[in-house]
Amino acid sequence: MKTKITELFGIENPIIQGGMHHVGFAELAAAVSNAGGLGTITGLTQGTPEKLANEIARCKEMTDKPFAVNLTFLPSLTPPDYPGLIKEIIDAGVPVVETAGRNPAEYLPALKDAGIKVIHKCTSVRHSIKAQSIGCDAVSVDGFECGGHPGEDDIPNFILLPRAAEELEIPFVASGGMADGRSLVAAMALGAEGMNMGTRFIATQDAPVHQNVKEAIVNATELDTRLIMRSLTNTERVLNNEAVERLMEKEKALGDDLKFEDIIDEVAGVYPKIMHEGTMEAGAWSCGMVAGLVNDIPTVQDLINNIMSQADEIIKSKLQNF
Repeated sequence: MKTKITELFGIENPIIQGGMHHVGFAELAAAVSNAGGLGTITGLTQGTPEKLANEIARCKEMTDKPFAVNLTFLPSLTPPDYPGLIKEIIDAGVPVVETAGRNPAEYLPALKDAGIKVIHKCTSVRHSIKAQSIGCDAVSVDGFECGGHPGEDDIPNFILLPRAAEELEIPFVASGGMADGRSLVAAMALGAEGMNMGTRFIATQDAPVHQNVKEAIVNATELDTRLIMRSLTNTERVLNNEAVERLMEKEKALGDDLKFEDIIDEVAGVYPKIMHEGTMEAGAWSCGMVAGLVNDIPTVQDLINNIMSQADEIIKSKLQNF
């Protein structure tokens, strides 16, 4: 399937694996790229330029297809070595960078001068327009359904995607609620040139996370995510568990007086315990409402093959019959 996204990134299928903390390692990125999509290494999970360089090298040993590195720009008293991370990305010849978080304008010149394509994650039309204006090549439009940080506007994709299509000249992909061929066809009907999946890729055999995490997604329904940290204007969609329940009780009790320090036990440093040790009640972890559509744990290759086959069947048979 050819779209503006497949042509922009040199991939076979218009499917992107988004950056995910302590999930986006070389194993998953390579599996997605080998299956014809665009795999993504999560840069800040590696932390240092040296570790990121090693992870990129590992990925190159597993695939000769294009893959991306995610860089999330966060406010911090001790920010990561972003220039060092970018230097390693450039030196390694990584063709695509997925940016997220704060405005990446400061770092775009170095990436663009190196010929790297940049796709920026946006949760609103206004942010998508801004990404276009500063020179991003594409955007990932994240609807309210998405796992992680959906922004503060609460606009679902059935509204957000066609609004983005009305305003943008650069191509965009749909993120949030994406799971199968139906998702892909629907997203493209609303103006997207492909889709970005996070939660769905965690529940695959190739994802280097604990089996407990994968089974938690399979066993969840669309009713099992919660929105936390709303009063901190840092809303995050997570899968419900005991730690999330505790956190939400604190939010309810403290109201506008809530501070990050009040919930640090539930949100800080919990990803290694959950993703690698399978300690599912250790804290809050990002998960999309799309968990309600995830019923199995296939290989990445089978997942992408099934998505493309289902999309092809919908386009050629069902829609043409109408």
